[in-house]
Amino acid sequence: MKKAVKETFSGKTRIFIVEDHPLFREGIAQLINTEDDLEVCGGAAGAPDALEQIAVLKPDLVIVDITLKNSSGIDLTRELHKKYESLPILVLSMHDEPIFADRVLKAGASGYITKEESTDSVIRAIRRVLSGKMYISDDIMDHFLNRFKSGGKNIDASPVESLSEREFEVFNLIGQGHTNRQIGDMLCVSSRTISTYRERIKEKLNIESNAELNRYILRWMQAREQP
Repeated sequence: MKKAVKETFSGKTRIFIVEDHPLFREGIAQLINTEDDLEVCGGAAGAPDALEQIAVLKPDLVIVDITLKNSSGIDLTRELHKKYESLPILVLSMHDEPIFADRVLKAGASGYITKEESTDSVIRAIRRVLSGKMYISDDIMDHFLNRFKSGGKNIDASPVESLSEREFEVFNLIGQGHTNRQIGDMLCVSSRTISTYRERIKEKLNIESNAELNRYILRWMQAREQP
């Protein structure tokens, strides 16, 4: 694992990026580095390397992709928030579903932005989070306001929203094609524990078999990838 090297202080606000796609990570870094007062001080593809480097580099803001190859962006957000309570975290995602924003904000993120938003929106989100405020898109804000006006009930709720934080993580990792053993390794639990989560998920979604669960998750994820 590559050792982090503390960079010379430049007077700029320092940002760390956790994204497992190098080209996208480099693209975000180039965007940020064009700003006179912002700079990217480091980057990582997964949680272990990110935690090691962040401890050394001490950035002013961390950008985290919600879907990492061998770890969970939600888990990383939660761990960073516990370790560095005042550290702003902006979560990037391919999903514009309110359920994802709700989960990451509960995990301790200060903002949630999708990869479909404009470059101007990314910089605006970064600056808003750095100023101590929250950032979410107008559509997701409307969803939260409608839920508030309905007394906290989500009138368009999906059965998936009934899943606990950990069940939702397992749900997404199943959708990415990981086995019980792989998911267990990512979440630092046994494959038997993941089997238990699978059973809970099936019960909450009224699904009988693992094959049916896999089909359900695939349809659910495909529906959210459509414009």
